[in-house]
Amino acid sequence: MVELLEEGIVLEMLSEVVSEGIIIVNDAHNILSSNATANKMFGYEKDELNGKPLEILIPKNVRQGHHKDVGEFVKSGKARRMGPGLDLVGLRKDGDEFPLEISLNPFNLMGKRYVMALIVDITERKRAQQTIDYWFKIFEESLNEIYVFDAETYVFINVNRGAQLNLGYSHDELCQMSVLDIKTQMTKAHFEKMLFPLLNKKKEKVIFEAEHQRKDGSAYPVEVHLQLSSIGKRQVFVAIVLDITERKNYTHELENKVEERTEQLREALKAEKKLNELKTKFLSLVSHEFKTPLTSILTSTSLLSKYTETEQQQKRDKHIGTIKAKVKYLDNILTDFLSIERLDSGKVNYTMTNFPLSKLVNEVIYDSNMLLKEGQRIRYPENIDGINVDFDEKIMTLALSNLVHNAIKYSPERTEIELRVSNGEDWLHIDIVDKGFGIPPEDQPFVFDRYFRASNVLTIQGTGIGLNIVQQHIHNLGASLTFTSKQGEGSTFTLHIPIKA
Repeated sequence: MVELLEEGIVLEMLSEVVSEGIIIVNDAHNILSSNATANKMFGYEKDELNGKPLEILIPKNVRQGHHKDVGEFVKSGKARRMGPGLDLVGLRKDGDEFPLEISLNPFNLMGKRYVMALIVDITERKRAQQTIDYWFKIFEESLNEIYVFDAETYVFINVNRGAQLNLGYSHDELCQMSVLDIKTQMTKAHFEKMLFPLLNKKKEKVIFEAEHQRKDGSAYPVEVHLQLSSIGKRQVFVAIVLDITERKNYTHELENKVEERTEQLREALKAEKKLNELKTKFLSLVSHEFKTPLTSILTSTSLLSKYTETEQQQKRDKHIGTIKAKVKYLDNILTDFLSIERLDSGKVNYTMTNFPLSKLVNEVIYDSNMLLKEGQRIRYPENIDGINVDFDEKIMTLALSNLVHNAIKYSPERTEIELRVSNGEDWLHIDIVDKGFGIPPEDQPFVFDRYFRASNVLTIQGTGIGLNIVQQHIHNLGASLTFTSKQGEGSTFTLHIPIKA
């Protein structure tokens, strides 16, 4: 009774500041306490879970493995996320199953060991992600041309495959171009005049005809549906473009083709609506990248105020560490977005210096060791002492850190990440080898595309911009970044650095 009372007091304190479900379990895997959120999540009344075995909240088909995992975790006594990279499922009282995320936090009280599980129901997040994937597939597979471009510079931010096929440019080529680069006989002043009603909120959409020029120099007439939108605080234009070659060439047959053209217009408008929905879902996903760490920061900040005794310094240090890690994660995301803006506007300045490769590698591995999962290790490259590099040291550190961090993030526990260095006559090659999830073959052509994430890692935290930034910097400096990957076996990313940059 004393044990349950003490745990109940702790739980009541936590329930006031934490929105997640909380369940406290002893080393016999029995539930001692649960807060109101957890009770509601699993469909139980207040105190109904107290004294029950933890396995009643776990589907029968995974109970045996879960029992073993929890036992090992209680012995290790290290806080961690449960089953990173796996789809965890909870069991409600009525027999329904639902997806969830669990963070396990051990603690000792009066000489006994307990585990506090923070539980989040991610049903809505799963549904949102599935919806995003659905609309993104429609966006990519549309035969109409769809463009998203910056409202100030007119530089393309994203284009679909239909646009790439019609124009003959690759995605990367188009993302280095502006709208005016593909339009013939249209001045900047004329284009801005058509944009005026959108920018001044007088119209929600403008439609006009123009002529697009392909990479091979040929041209074709188009009808453009243009709408002002936004990505975060950045204003963008969304354009649905129809190829109207047939309409122009066969005007005398237009009457017989009215129904066909009307249907095409309906499809274009549907695609426009779907694109707007895709934008909304995408922004929701990006906002989650901020919400999750901010929630952790708020939780840790609130818990810090509960530990006022000198002997509770270890607990304070733990939450301070969490706050620092989450702030650094948010800072990295903002830095990435700022890097994109500088790259797009051409405001990046590079500084070439001569530096020892071993110094840079040591710094990257030292920082990366703090991110390692349980049982992971990084194998240091051999024979790199004495190798000096003429390159931008800051950019090379950024590139190598990003690749090593990705290898850690997308590899399971108890695996090895290996760095290999080969020094040729004209090129220095640095391989980052992992035994992770690998990249599905159908996703590999788009790995360096901005915001792209492979289909088998969508549930893992990330924005899909790191590799794009690295690839652009490396290309700008006359180097290159390549990769090979096999799904389920791992990936190898290789930096090719010229000896004389």
